[in-house]
Amino acid sequence: MSTAFYPIGTPGMPWGEQEKAQWLASITVKRSYHKEVVEKIHALADKFDVIQYGALSYDETRFPLLALKSKNWDEHKPKVLVTGGVHGYETSGVQGAIKFAQTRACEYEHDFNLLIAPCISPWGYEVINRWNPNAVDPNRSFVENSPAEESAGLMSLVALYGKDFLIHIDLHETTDSDEGEFRPALAARDGKEYEPDIVPDGFYLVGDSENPQEGFQKAMIDAVRKVTHIAPPDSNGNIIGAPVEQEGVINYPVKKLGLCAGVTDSEYCTTTEVYPDSPKVTDDECNDAQVAAVTAGLDYVLAQLKQ
Repeated sequence: MSTAFYPIGTPGMPWGEQEKAQWLASITVKRSYHKEVVEKIHALADKFDVIQYGALSYDETRFPLLALKSKNWDEHKPKVLVTGGVHGYETSGVQGAIKFAQTRACEYEHDFNLLIAPCISPWGYEVINRWNPNAVDPNRSFVENSPAEESAGLMSLVALYGKDFLIHIDLHETTDSDEGEFRPALAARDGKEYEPDIVPDGFYLVGDSENPQEGFQKAMIDAVRKVTHIAPPDSNGNIIGAPVEQEGVINYPVKKLGLCAGVTDSEYCTTTEVYPDSPKVTDDECNDAQVAAVTAGLDYVLAQLKQ
């Protein structure tokens, strides 16, 4: 049990507005959403319809919410949602979604309608943080009357096309900073004691415990292992506290937890988790692992549809 405490707040007491303001004042901009994301999305306008589905109130000009939609959208085709950057600090979630759109998406437009939202949390992307400016985690906020406008924005976008997507792949990372910063901050915010955990050394998937789809998950793991290593279970047979169901796969009740992976009623959904802090991988390989997961998932479902 850890005796260390996060430097903001009082042990055992949830944050109030003063502590949240103190936390926000400690945050600094570290990179450009416009240069690293917006420009890349608009550069794909010849391949996709670029949709602005909102803007963050923190700075509407600086933080437009953008998505890419198949130009040949056909209501008779199955719909696929690919999301990234729900947690803005998880870089390959954003850049992997963009790289999929740049390099591989065209291979699937004959069979699927594609909707790609590469960066759900632009403010979080710029400051490399898990939360939004209100110290709210967007990936626990995909619920009615959402407390996070990032989550509410995506929910509004999905509502335009109906929740009957066949596939939803949500691209994430698990980083060393989860244990060094974000989980300690969460414990402090909620007035709880921080209980250390182990950061998984490798790639893994989080499926839906209400609809696990073992073959779908396995196909993605098998593809990603060609790019990066798969996370082993810890000594208790768990990854981030959840039992391993098959190699590199755990399951959560995604809708109950308000996770992005539950934003549609898709038959096939998963959250990817890349480990970017390994000395065994490069940034490009992290992005490639995300692309490999998406394409393997689409290939698996396409094979099922053609049987």
